[in-house]
Amino acid sequence: MAAATKEDKLKLPILPDKIILKSPAFLKYILETSCYPREHEQLKQLREATIKKYERLSIMNVPVDEGLLISMLLKIMNAKKTLEIGVFTGYSLLTTALALPADGKIVAIDPDKEAYEVGLPFIRKAGVEHKIDFYESNAMLVLTDLVHNEKKEDIFDFAFVDADKNNYIKYHELLLKLVKVGGIIAYDNTLWFGAVAEPDDEEVQVPEVEFIRKYKPYVKELNSFLATDPRIELVLLSVGDGLTLCRRLY
Repeated sequence: MAAATKEDKLKLPILPDKIILKSPAFLKYILETSCYPREHEQLKQLREATIKKYERLSIMNVPVDEGLLISMLLKIMNAKKTLEIGVFTGYSLLTTALALPADGKIVAIDPDKEAYEVGLPFIRKAGVEHKIDFYESNAMLVLTDLVHNEKKEDIFDFAFVDADKNNYIKYHELLLKLVKVGGIIAYDNTLWFGAVAEPDDEEVQVPEVEFIRKYKPYVKELNSFLATDPRIELVLLSVGDGLTLCRRLY
């Protein structure tokens, strides 16, 4: 759920859990029965370090069940080259690096290197740092450069986007050039705390509601746009607070 700049992250309010599944007992069962036992030790340590450092803001990393889904998807695809837009402390990044083969490569982009460095010791301990090319930068600049200067069109198998929601559609246009036909573009937070289906409450002025309201129109616009984009087929999954998978058709 990375939200643009480091400064923006520091201003974030205490947010509700980004889990669409509202039954705590049901969620606890899923995590304890099938997720935590399968979580890689370095992912567990990274998750715990993120909670210690950022407390509730640690929800900006993907949930454990979503991480396992991404890992299995990458292995089924036999993915080797991926993009990650929005890194935070790197839970999904480490998940991807562990799932890729030894010669796999990830282009990872985030303007906040300090947060990335919180997870870096665990990435190194897992022995996968060599798979990661980290860019401390604005994602639009890097993606545009990959398309127009480095001529990297049609070479990536997978892209994971968990960044500034107001730019998702702009990222989409560039990613459709970078991700090969048959490849997958994954957009995180596409149910946005469940707010996409809720009416706006203009009377509530608490910070967490204001934050959710601020980005809700962008998420809804993205969902409507993707639903009518003939260049992809898609599925919107109710894992975390929404994960949309787009398969490039042409």
